[in-house]
Amino acid sequence: MDVGAGEFEEKLPRLQELILGCDFVGLDMEFTGLHSSLLDRQLSLFDSPAEWYRKARQNVQQFAVSQLGLSIFCHETSNSYVAHSYNFFLFPITFGQMDSEFSFQASSIQFLSHYGFDYNKFLKDGIPYMNETQEKRFEHLLPGSSMVHSGFGKDKLKKVIEEVTCWVSSAEEKDCLVLHDLYGFQMFEIQLILRHAIKDIWTIPLEGHEVLVKKMDPRQRWLLENTSYDSCQKEQILLCARGFTNLFQTLVKAKKPLVGHNMLMDLLHLHEKFYNPLPENYEEFKKNMHTLFPVLLDTKNIAKATWKKFQFPQASTLLEVYEVLCSAINTTNQSCPEIFHSRNCLRYATKKCPHEAAYDAFLCGSVLLKIAHLILCNISCDQTKTAQSFPQYLGVLSPYVNQVNLIRGGVQKINFSGMDDSTKHLPLLIANVHGWPGVNEEQIHQELRIFCNFDVRWLRMNQFLLLSNRFRDVRVVLEEYKNHPNLQISVYHHWRHSPQVNCFLKICGIVASWSLLAFLLGGCSNCVVK
Repeated sequence: MDVGAGEFEEKLPRLQELILGCDFVGLDMEFTGLHSSLLDRQLSLFDSPAEWYRKARQNVQQFAVSQLGLSIFCHETSNSYVAHSYNFFLFPITFGQMDSEFSFQASSIQFLSHYGFDYNKFLKDGIPYMNETQEKRFEHLLPGSSMVHSGFGKDKLKKVIEEVTCWVSSAEEKDCLVLHDLYGFQMFEIQLILRHAIKDIWTIPLEGHEVLVKKMDPRQRWLLENTSYDSCQKEQILLCARGFTNLFQTLVKAKKPLVGHNMLMDLLHLHEKFYNPLPENYEEFKKNMHTLFPVLLDTKNIAKATWKKFQFPQASTLLEVYEVLCSAINTTNQSCPEIFHSRNCLRYATKKCPHEAAYDAFLCGSVLLKIAHLILCNISCDQTKTAQSFPQYLGVLSPYVNQVNLIRGGVQKINFSGMDDSTKHLPLLIANVHGWPGVNEEQIHQELRIFCNFDVRWLRMNQFLLLSNRFRDVRVVLEEYKNHPNLQISVYHHWRHSPQVNCFLKICGIVASWSLLAFLLGGCSNCVVK
């Protein structure tokens, strides 16, 4: 189900109720961009987790969340779950001096457009959101401050003010005017602006993105302003301005397991957009996220760890992983729990919608249940009596809890509840260059692109380190360049190739040589004296 600013406030109580009572929540996000093209922000397989975080933090600050999907899984019977899947279109709040700048990446826009993303919904009906730092700033702009500003476009704001000003000059007391096509927080903005500018009117929000303007005696208006029925009370404005952050805070309060696929960028955006700006310190980020969400499950990491065990065919996308699992369970006749869509979210029952946030969130939750069930059956002596409660599924998944896959980094995963994984990627290679004066990292990278997207790092004059995340390409490159006249590639050995080790050995050699020479000269002197 798609949810924009116009429907969000009405659906919020039911959504909060579902989250507080569910077993776990699937999460996925779509962004206006992923990685900046600036060189110093490009992620590399050489990056330590802290280096990766520093670069990714800059990217997260540059781009916005355009769509957030939640699939809320509720255990109905002993062998079934119901998934309540929602697409939330989001747009940063604009009010007064609060305004956001963010970038669009052309490749991301093309990609989402190919899969039918509705950019009009995102731009015109996006649900506002703010983090705690922004909320403190926002409170200073509420009624009672010296000035009221607006996030409206100038042309639209001018048109509305001219329409009301022209009407009120000839209107009689109790006459009414209806303003149309106002969405989300605009409903509050326009009321605050008009009330501030014109003292003999009153405003009332209506259903259908409309606001009623009523001409009124200033004394009667004063009475209305000081009642609890005023739609522009500070608490109501703040509730609307928080927008999706209200639901984020419910997720934090519920402490339900949060499930994603390659979810690290999602977690960075959750922190930045709805909690607080990302800290500079990597360990502080990990600590904050573990406090907010104590149980994280990354289906990418779980699938990588278990795929070979079950001898499944290769699957590169989330949808492919889901389809392989469905096929495997059907083939082996495993009594996997059934997953149903709620009555309000039936579109995904008959239609595949890859890269739509709610659909991918649903796939994440479904993949989690299916893998957990297969693991549980694999370790159970009697598969027909295998219990199928979610706590038991969570128990067999305990080795993977809080282990989140790291894309293009120096390690394979990040541990949000302890020390990071120390497992390295594929073997490190070293390239020795001959007869290629002035060669740099980019030229080596372009030379090897025919085989794979190798990451390249300069080691010392005419020597470069190479890393890839595909073993087949490593094998091919080693064979192709073994006897190449200008570029010889071999496996890197620390004791043989490290500049620090070589320098240390040279120093040791020099010291040993001088010691030997001194010993010999000392021996000769003794002979002469005798």
